[in-house]
Amino acid sequence: MAACIPLSLKMSPSALLGVRCLLTEEYSSRKFLKCLTELCRRDYSGKAQPAVEEGGGITAGFSGPLDHYTRLISDGSLREDEHQKAVLLKLDQLHRTLRGYSNTPTSIFSKFFTKPKPPKGYYIYGDVGTGKTMVMDMFYSYVETEKKKRVHFHGFMLDVHKRIHRLKQSMPKRKVGKMAKSYDPIAPVAEEISEEACLLCFDEFQVTDIADAMILKQLFENLFLNGVVVVATSNRPPEDLYKNGLQRVNFVPFIAVLQNYCQTLRLDSGIDYRRRNRPSAGKLFFLSSEPDAETSLDKIFDEMAFKQNDITRPRVLNVHNRKVRLNKACGTIADCTFEELCDRPLGASDYLEMSRLFDTVFIRHIPLLTLNKKTQARRLITLVDAFYDHKVRVVILADHPLEDIFVHNGDDGHDESHILMDDLGLKRDEASNLSIFTGEEETFAFQRTISRLTEMQTEEYWLEGDRSTKSQV
Repeated sequence: MAACIPLSLKMSPSALLGVRCLLTEEYSSRKFLKCLTELCRRDYSGKAQPAVEEGGGITAGFSGPLDHYTRLISDGSLREDEHQKAVLLKLDQLHRTLRGYSNTPTSIFSKFFTKPKPPKGYYIYGDVGTGKTMVMDMFYSYVETEKKKRVHFHGFMLDVHKRIHRLKQSMPKRKVGKMAKSYDPIAPVAEEISEEACLLCFDEFQVTDIADAMILKQLFENLFLNGVVVVATSNRPPEDLYKNGLQRVNFVPFIAVLQNYCQTLRLDSGIDYRRRNRPSAGKLFFLSSEPDAETSLDKIFDEMAFKQNDITRPRVLNVHNRKVRLNKACGTIADCTFEELCDRPLGASDYLEMSRLFDTVFIRHIPLLTLNKKTQARRLITLVDAFYDHKVRVVILADHPLEDIFVHNGDDGHDESHILMDDLGLKRDEASNLSIFTGEEETFAFQRTISRLTEMQTEEYWLEGDRSTKSQV
């Protein structure tokens, strides 16, 4: 059996663990199912770059994702949810439709014939913690093609912008005094991605960046025309994407493209499974007002650092030829302040690099995040998304309880917003409804952050995030 499963060097620790479950006779069926469930439930990306990851499927003897889901329910590993089952029924049908599907030309004469019409994908939306990622990952693991990629949408767009930059840099320099023909790299980038995958699965499809918003229509039109099938999860329905965003009128045509190639499914059972009662990993969230809170964090850090084969020292991360300094780290543990992580101009690529290097990050002194600190709030949201996707564990010291960290009122001055309005030449009344000034997008996304941070304090998550045990397997 071992000879039939390629143990790719690109496989993440969680994927390798799943394969080992298949190859090890010591696992009981219940442990095996639990292990495979975790493989399906989580992001497979074991490293920050490239943003999109190749994947093969693990079928484990099930006929498809719906069969797998049904078995997990009968085994008691999952609780039955009719909303999840209804979505999985659709995904199971798509899984069967995709058997034998490819967007790769079969011969040099293929371009002279009509291309087979690709099946429609799915856009799955609903509240946080309802199982959207789990059902998509179950579907993904059973699709029988090597040309598939599963990625967090933010990471995918980072990869797209890097490809655009690389293509622009490869163009010959314009001669002095000569007008250069304008070069549009979007179609070539879409073609590159299409050659790598006929199925793209996106987790957390959200649009908050104007640079992303302005290229999505052209990018996805080309992907769809090249036969790429898309399955995505999101907290927002398609028509609410980039809601009240800057220059949204230029973004709206993308929504029609998305709805033309993807059927919309709502998965909303009203239950946040991340926040259901599960054994805690211990006290990992401290309030600044608690006596000896700083001392408690110091003690946890020292106990963990004692097990590391390293000394406590500053670390400098190299992220795309930029130096990012962290003042205190030891092996796979980083002890940071909120100011270090979110007050500096850091982004997803920096947090992905941290996710690659560290399995535990201390975040100290998270303040009350008012509208005047929405930029810092957005960075915290991005940081938690990156850490959660890569099972990085966190220990937090904050000024307020988790549910109260971000508030929609306060700091009426909004000096930063007023400066940006002036720079953009916008009047105050014109800008009053734009999401970059109202904090609406941050408020919405922060519900996901609270849900994820809640799960990140459970014993199950904490044990899964311990990379020292994985390295010994």
